[in-house]
Amino acid sequence: MQTLVLSIVIMAFGLLANVQPVMSQSGDETAVAQAVEAFRKAQIAKDRNQFETLCADQMTYGHSSGRIETKKQFIDDATGPRSVWKFIELSKQTIQIVGNNAVVRHIFKGENVSEGKTNAINIGILMVWQKQDGRWKLLARQAYKI
Repeated sequence: MQTLVLSIVIMAFGLLANVQPVMSQSGDETAVAQAVEAFRKAQIAKDRNQFETLCADQMTYGHSSGRIETKKQFIDDATGPRSVWKFIELSKQTIQIVGNNAVVRHIFKGENVSEGKTNAINIGILMVWQKQDGRWKLLARQAYKI
């Protein structure tokens, strides 16, 4: 009987040794989360310098309407007078690191004023970030209707 109990305890410890905490983030996951938050803040502030830093030169930016923009087109539009964000909230965010890439998904809720009209926004977002020269850069973003 003691041998059976000892075997069960050893197996349990073996299984526990392979368990990784679900809530902890790796250094890269934390850095990506910080980049996503910096991007959100840059959208509200219309911060051209921050967008230049956060966006890869090869970036493709897809809107939920199907419109696709290059880095330059996105930054010009995001910092221009056409639209102003009142607030942006991100929820249900997941981050998956795959080599030098990170796949980020979240729900994007916000409110903006565009051409004098207030718009409530509730969309899903897929972002692909890539580590370039030691910094996480937004390579691709696609919004989709929920």
